[in-house]
Amino acid sequence: MKGSLRQSMAWLHTWSGLLFGWLLFVIFACGTTAYFQEEITRWMQPEVRGEADPAAAADGAARWLAANAPGSTDWYITLPGKRAATTALYWSPPEGAPSDAPTQATLDGSGREVAARKTAGGFFLYRFHFDLHYMPVIWARYLVGVAAMMMLVAILSGIVTHKKIFADFFMLRFGKGQRSWLDAHNVTAVLALPFHLLITYTGLVTLDSQLSPAPIAALYASENGYFEEAFPQGAAAGRAGKAAPLAPLAPMVAEADRRWQGRGVGYIYVANPGDAAARVTLTSAPSGAIDARGDTLRFDGVSGRLLDTGPERGAARKTEGVMIGLHAGRFADTALRWLYFFSGLFGTAMVGTGLVLWTAKRRAKLPDPARPHLGFRIVERLNMAVVAGFPIALGGYFLANRLLPLGLAERAEREVDSLFLLWGFVAVVALLQAPKKAWRRVCLIGALVFASIPVVDALTTDRGLPASLASGDRVYIMFNLAMILVAVAFAFAWTTLGRPPRVKQGRKTG
Repeated sequence: MKGSLRQSMAWLHTWSGLLFGWLLFVIFACGTTAYFQEEITRWMQPEVRGEADPAAAADGAARWLAANAPGSTDWYITLPGKRAATTALYWSPPEGAPSDAPTQATLDGSGREVAARKTAGGFFLYRFHFDLHYMPVIWARYLVGVAAMMMLVAILSGIVTHKKIFADFFMLRFGKGQRSWLDAHNVTAVLALPFHLLITYTGLVTLDSQLSPAPIAALYASENGYFEEAFPQGAAAGRAGKAAPLAPLAPMVAEADRRWQGRGVGYIYVANPGDAAARVTLTSAPSGAIDARGDTLRFDGVSGRLLDTGPERGAARKTEGVMIGLHAGRFADTALRWLYFFSGLFGTAMVGTGLVLWTAKRRAKLPDPARPHLGFRIVERLNMAVVAGFPIALGGYFLANRLLPLGLAERAEREVDSLFLLWGFVAVVALLQAPKKAWRRVCLIGALVFASIPVVDALTTDRGLPASLASGDRVYIMFNLAMILVAVAFAFAWTTLGRPPRVKQGRKTG
């Protein structure tokens, strides 16, 4: 780097953003959709209806597990909340059980197993934004961590580079080519700048133990020692070997709700169910407070007596919990959740417009703009495949949920495969055609994919947009309207790219 500080920061901003820009676009896009992951899951399981009471759901889950998971040593119960209508169950198979024995189930509010289609739902989008897919999770998180660091570098260097940060807040010119891309990049960056800093830094905090292992190695003999101290679970209770019925869980949930002043219970862990040494640990719902780690209460599983209120956490762990909570946004009410969502859209657009701007600026400087070099062509095609292709792939994921046979083996994984297959198809379209023609065709594909989602939904379920409007089903109404808006956006881009360039009229002289 050479020249002034601003020039050096501009160089750093450009290359830190470009090298990881495609991955950052995917991370931002999936992370943004994940703010409505519960609603996405509800749309992707149209068979699930109604709401559920957490206390009644807890007792229903215990009855179901006692009948269907005998001999299990551990139960994990995720209770329904304000946005989720189902109870998720996980259990440890008894010793000697076959390797393919079931270990999870989903119940409705009445405690019956949900006869709903298998789907990865919105949870896949949430996990994909930091675990990626088709690769080991540990390496995916290292890759995402490095990308987040580069994002932080790009944001900070962009602030230094930006001379007119307040003026550009109000500057957005259309139909001006490269200038329009720059305006769009600046506006989306400046408008949600505090959010971009918050979400990037707190995202790094969620990976702190993996990205900064040196302090752990210096202070602890092993990672297990660190995790036992940082996240104490209390002394493990051995089995007594004497059968005893589990106490009702609903009074425990009510007691926790009273002590936590309405925060609600999110998770229940039952150790040694059906044994005299059973223990029940309740953890507060992440939607009840900014602190994502939550509080715990431990009960005697047979008598229902409260044993302890969980270990006290230090200031560092509480701070970490708050930062993770700020990143995930689970505590947000409806209005704040929409603010998170739109800020995430601005972040996604910021990355996407920055990638396109790189090619727009450099094409004008090429000796022969009509015949760019190989590296430029690769970047240009990859921009198209990611910036337009990945949102289209998300639409393919939703379509696959409606079109795949309900009894298909490993159906949830096949939905995910459909996302990548469509993404690959769009990438081929982008790679094999001239840029302008490819952009138009990709945008047309996007318009058709998203426009077909409400139609297919109405044809394959009884909860399509007309039926949802009639019943006042807000989740289904908002989801289908969102798909229509995205289709309109792609259609607008398709028609705009097909217009001939405007010719400036020179002033006549007499």
